[in-house]
Amino acid sequence: MHRKLVLSLVASVVVAVGLLGTNLLLGYHPALGLDLRGGISVTLRPVPGQEYDNSSLSLAVERIRERVDSFGVGEPEIVQQDDAIVVNLPGVNDQKKALELVNVTGKVYLRPVLACGAVTPPSDDDAATSTTTGTETTTAGTVVANSDAPATDATTPATADATLDTAASGPSRRVSTTPTEPVGTDATSTTTAATSTTTVDATATSVVDSTSTTVVPTETTQPIAFSDPAQSQVLYNRDNTEVCQVGPSGGDGTVFVKDSAAAQILGGSWGVTVELKDGGGGEDIWNALASTCFNGGETCPSRRLAIEIDGVIQSAPTVNADNFSNSVQITGSFSKNEAEKLAQVLNSGALPITLQNEAIENVSATLGEDSLKAALVSGAIGVALVLLFMILYYRRLAVVVVMGLLISGALIYSASAMISEFYNGVLSLSGIAGLIVSIGVTVDTYVVFFERLKDDVRIGRSLKNSAKRGFKSAFRTVMIANAVSLIGALVLFYLSVGA
Repeated sequence: MHRKLVLSLVASVVVAVGLLGTNLLLGYHPALGLDLRGGISVTLRPVPGQEYDNSSLSLAVERIRERVDSFGVGEPEIVQQDDAIVVNLPGVNDQKKALELVNVTGKVYLRPVLACGAVTPPSDDDAATSTTTGTETTTAGTVVANSDAPATDATTPATADATLDTAASGPSRRVSTTPTEPVGTDATSTTTAATSTTTVDATATSVVDSTSTTVVPTETTQPIAFSDPAQSQVLYNRDNTEVCQVGPSGGDGTVFVKDSAAAQILGGSWGVTVELKDGGGGEDIWNALASTCFNGGETCPSRRLAIEIDGVIQSAPTVNADNFSNSVQITGSFSKNEAEKLAQVLNSGALPITLQNEAIENVSATLGEDSLKAALVSGAIGVALVLLFMILYYRRLAVVVVMGLLISGALIYSASAMISEFYNGVLSLSGIAGLIVSIGVTVDTYVVFFERLKDDVRIGRSLKNSAKRGFKSAFRTVMIANAVSLIGALVLFYLSVGA
């Protein structure tokens, strides 16, 4: 038993010192929040006079969060307050950059795809070459027509997709792409008489065409994209695995019936169904685009139609019919979560929202520095007083407390630094206050044990025997007390920590 205790003590010390040394060597340190290092707070509100609902605001919050997270802003706070959206950006001091990060509209555009390429991480060999090509294939999804007319067998040319290498995370990407041309191939048609639905599945193959004038960048760092529906643009998909050149918009999300999009199981996998509005404001616009892409014309050689919002392609399915009636099915290798997100985008597109900057405020870094200094000074004074009391009251036993606090401090610092480095976590003033409170919880653990130890020594037991008995009897009390502290911390986390 004695040997096991010694081994566990040595292991704890080695882990604490090893983690602390690694963090210091690599330069990892806790990142500070908005209240400590300053930043910018932006308040957005819908432009007066437009019709919108809460789902449109929720989607705008999600889009802002995606944009901010993709550019590595540490633990931004993005909250919806009634009909306003408040965005707090720690460490961002450029108002122009802040406005670019939060500039979303919720406007869905339907844009023909000219060409697509894979986004692959740079390798060591990339220094010697600036371009790469690839011929892998991928499933990008299919747009399936629901028609009231009798279903017939069909043979459809397959889509020519430039397909993807596995993409790595992070905003910096190398694009591996080759322009593509449609390739004719037989396709399998299946007919369901009960619903009058014709579904055509086709394989996607990438083809190199050296004469194509379509341009997709061969190496790039993803910029903050702004949607320009009147121009051809190079845009990324939402998970940064594919980059596409899309043409001018041929329509927007108002072609869909509000709240009609839903994620469903279609043909054995997840997909999305959405209803089209009647007449010139819905079916006519959609069918004009569908016909162009289905026929693979000059303006849509890939036969894919991109669904884009705020400069990000949400989905770019292949169009397999030139005429749609009443509704559209979008099928592909979607997960349930992906299908639900796409349905949310389509529902929001039917009722887009335009936000305006109501207020932008710089939070002073000087105030944060003063607050941090005050917190550190007060924490140091508190720790010093506690240690002084322990030394005067417990004499040599206080050495155990000092060593325990040093190990605890090393572990807490290392954990905070690694959370900041790998999860964009930040340390706020309230977090520092929590750490100071945790010192008191740690010292309280020793006090409970030492008091049990003193009681046993007073009645004549040896110190060695008293240590074993005292720890055993104190352990239950310590666990209960720490459980109460943990419950309080979890309640505060749930109620007060932002998204």
